[in-house]
Amino acid sequence: MLEEQNNLCKICGKDKSLFKRRFSVDHCHKTGRNRGLLCLKCNMGLGAYDEDIDTMHKAIEYLRINNDCV
Repeated sequence: MLEEQNNLCKICGKDKSLFKRRFSVDHCHKTGRNRGLLCLKCNMGLGAYDEDIDTMHKAIEYLRINNDCV
């Protein structure tokens, strides 16, 4: 799986060499199907939003509107 992803996190695209911890095997909690390998931050981010797509879209919109910190 890691070779298929070219040693990159499936969400942020950062190389595994940048992390101390191994990538997590992300999976669908409803079906159990593996989706890919994620760095800790990306994996925790999905979990923090309970994999709720609507809430994640709201977070993205919030950042778009309030992006003055960039």
